[in-house]
Amino acid sequence: MISRELMAPLMFGGLVVFMLIGYPVAFSLAAVGLFFGFIGIELGFFQFALLQALPERVFGILSNELLLAIPFFTFMGAILERCGLAEDLLEGMGQLFGPVRGGLAYAVIIVGAILGAITGTVAASVIAMGLISLSVMMRYGYDMKLASGVIAASGTITQLIPPSLVLVILADQLGRSVGDMYAGAIGPSIVQVLLFCIYIAVLSIIRPEAMPALPPEARTLRGTALLARVMWGMVPSLVLIFLVLGTIFLGLATPTEAGAMGAVGGLALAAMHRRLTWPLLHEGMATTMRVTAMVIYILIGSTVFSLVFRGVDGDLWLEGLLTSLPGGVAGFLIFVNLFVFFLAFFLDFFEIAFIIIPLLAPVAQKLGIDLIWFGVLLGANMQTSFMHPPFGLALFYLRGIAPKEVKSSDIYWGAVPWVGLQLLLVAILIYWPGLVTDFVPRHDAIDPAKVEIRLDEPVRSAPDSPAAPGESPATEESPPSEEDAASEIQRQFKSGR
Repeated sequence: MISRELMAPLMFGGLVVFMLIGYPVAFSLAAVGLFFGFIGIELGFFQFALLQALPERVFGILSNELLLAIPFFTFMGAILERCGLAEDLLEGMGQLFGPVRGGLAYAVIIVGAILGAITGTVAASVIAMGLISLSVMMRYGYDMKLASGVIAASGTITQLIPPSLVLVILADQLGRSVGDMYAGAIGPSIVQVLLFCIYIAVLSIIRPEAMPALPPEARTLRGTALLARVMWGMVPSLVLIFLVLGTIFLGLATPTEAGAMGAVGGLALAAMHRRLTWPLLHEGMATTMRVTAMVIYILIGSTVFSLVFRGVDGDLWLEGLLTSLPGGVAGFLIFVNLFVFFLAFFLDFFEIAFIIIPLLAPVAQKLGIDLIWFGVLLGANMQTSFMHPPFGLALFYLRGIAPKEVKSSDIYWGAVPWVGLQLLLVAILIYWPGLVTDFVPRHDAIDPAKVEIRLDEPVRSAPDSPAAPGESPATEESPPSEEDAASEIQRQFKSGR
């Protein structure tokens, strides 16, 4: 007979087996959860009433307004991928940095960061820049591994730069504000871009032949013409960034509302570039539908799995396992980041966020770890899921649009140093938490222990005093009910007392 203590490890192991076989993650989660749920009921580990909570949990997922930001940002990214904005940005930046060795690589990194702050999706950035810049870099003699690596890595920056979909999902799973998660990611995003640029600068000194400057005949824009070309790409981008991020940081809009404005802004940019057509809208809506359906199905499967997992005390098993690691908080962080890094070889970031993060968050909170910093740290780590085999989606996107003369081995080997730079950012964040927490606005918390509950004294009439003419005799007021006391507590919390 299976003991209760073995149920949680068996559930976790069963899930790993299903995913290694290749079954879709959403259905694997639900199947493992229901299978072990029925076993748990038969063995008497919990009552069938536990599973009656599933409809309410599914309804909670479907009615979560925060998750509406996912289709809005996905639609915005799908439209901007095809609207011509990336072409304008890359052409202007390429001309601006053209005289410098590695100039095209700098242009790709900077444009990748700008597109990341607009689209929020990796696919849009990698595909757009791969189509535009890879052939140009090949034409001017760039090393193939360097060219493919910088394109894939600069597109992956999107995962860390707000309004990243990953940060929205991490905020939801950690129970934290999306605005705070976005603010915490500002510092790491800047450092990531700087690390990439420093790597190109060092490599241009060590291997100058791998990244030649553009020849004079290729630098066709100069002076005011160059400035006008750069501004034509930058100004609409900055306006859209303010619509999406500025309104969130200023408290003028929720992430869902900002995503809606971003989607409208994306349509406006497509119209401005004369690319707004019915086929473009159809492709954007189809992409949005697929991504949103995938997210919802994974969420439903994960809630089935997590309900049964908690029913067999899986959360306690995992908490005991992780809190007993040597090294305390440092040991926990090292183990978790290594664990997530290796999981990224087999799972994409959606699956990691929905399966692993809800299990790790309670342990991190018990250890006193700031969950905003923890979420940004894991978001930086999960960048690598796009950059290494066998499921590196950024590499797949690039392989799909690269010319035939580009070898797959060049793409895979070209990604290796950039994965190292992403892991270097993870180490920097562990050593320097202030890079995240210093950007997060402070919220004044109310200490429940200091809340004073003051209720007005009831008015009591003297028993011998006669009633005034025309008035009924006064009666003694009953003590306040529990509902009145609860209302008074809520009133004082809202007033900040």
